[in-house]
Amino acid sequence: MGGRDDRMWAWTATEVVAATTSGEVRCSEVADAVLGRIAEVNPKLNAVTLELGESAAARATALDEAFARGERPGPLHGVPITIKDNVDVIGQRTPNGLPGLMGVVAPADSPLTANLLGAGAVLVGRTNTPEFSMRITTDNPLFGLTLNPWADGISCGGSSGGAGSAIAAGMGAIAHGNDIAGSVRVPSLHCGVPGIKPSQGRVPAFVPSAASERATVSQLMSAQGPLARSVADVRLGLRVMAGRDVRDPFWVPAPLDGPEPVLPRRIGVIDEIPGLPFDPSVAAAVATAVRVLTDAGHEVERIVVPDIVGTGFLASRLLFTDMAHHMIPVAERLGSERVQWYFRSLFALAPPITDVGEYVDLLAARSTAVRQWLAALEELPVVIAPLLTRGVLEVGEDFRDDETLHGIWTSLYPSITVNLMGLPSALAPTGLHDGLPCGVQVIAGRYREDRCLAVAEVIEAAVGRLVPPMSR
Repeated sequence: MGGRDDRMWAWTATEVVAATTSGEVRCSEVADAVLGRIAEVNPKLNAVTLELGESAAARATALDEAFARGERPGPLHGVPITIKDNVDVIGQRTPNGLPGLMGVVAPADSPLTANLLGAGAVLVGRTNTPEFSMRITTDNPLFGLTLNPWADGISCGGSSGGAGSAIAAGMGAIAHGNDIAGSVRVPSLHCGVPGIKPSQGRVPAFVPSAASERATVSQLMSAQGPLARSVADVRLGLRVMAGRDVRDPFWVPAPLDGPEPVLPRRIGVIDEIPGLPFDPSVAAAVATAVRVLTDAGHEVERIVVPDIVGTGFLASRLLFTDMAHHMIPVAERLGSERVQWYFRSLFALAPPITDVGEYVDLLAARSTAVRQWLAALEELPVVIAPLLTRGVLEVGEDFRDDETLHGIWTSLYPSITVNLMGLPSALAPTGLHDGLPCGVQVIAGRYREDRCLAVAEVIEAAVGRLVPPMSR
């Protein structure tokens, strides 16, 4: 275990598993270290909304006792994890950032909860999310603002901002997030940690406490995924999360390891998007990724894909149509005035569809765009692209005014496009720009998360893992 940090809370998941399955340390020792870390830094960051010290300690002790009896350990034996506040853990509340949902208690585990715990993970806490999990800054009237361990004035991202802040600061080794427009990758970018939005259907999803099924476009665009401090841990977390669950009709039994070569020789890059100028930090991140991959022997070429501004706008209109039917009536009853303004402003940017014929035509347009993307990825199997063309955001910047919010949302079009296409995308940190994290998304064909992560690992090996000041 040469080079391992002597602070147990800072261990990666792979280090934890190696130590607990060899008998070097007990699961309870790891849990104690991470629970102590939460007690130390969470009062400052406000990333964990429900600290599970007592149940986590009991769970770790039970794992130790089972291991001592000779039971076979799971692939996450003793790994401390967090789960976001918008999926179910049996017997716990699922508030999704809303005071009015604090009384909702999960009747059963969501699929990813069952998969993680079934693999031997130790749940140490639940993480914060904005109201309805629909903002790029993690703040809500129920638990308040989550801070970024890099800088108080910089957003931790959203909507899985609690997950990003927690994992960057050492409050767990794998954090759960979900992503319908960037909600895993945006916090990964802001907090300087890798994460992945898998292909649609890769990780089973279902919320037993939900009052109704999610609408179809929302299910097509949404994905559950892990954030961690190393790409290897993201891969490990994804492998466990992706286990079969019959409650998700969209789940696909695709192999996690695709045919060789996993690392293609030729890689595409999107280094400009007409109509979306890149912030200097974004341009620098793309240039760093290109340099690293070129130095590693890859041929990096510009790729032609469907109009990203057009597909981002298409994704927004389809998603907002779902929201107008399912979410807005709830927002009018339970949401704050600020989040109601937020939704009205976004709907002014990309109006929900009211004509049935237009809705049918725009769904068909999605199929055309998916076909074009898949054809492009046959030629260049991995694509490097920006995630958020404006760069990292300040706390509350998306609540500033209509113009600012519209600019932020349109700068997310490279991210939202990937959701609409159902493609996998990993966020690979590329270093610091003016002292703050920056990174790129790594996109591949459907169910080729292995390629996303392999390329992200090449970048990680070259630039190193980013460590925020709070964790040094």
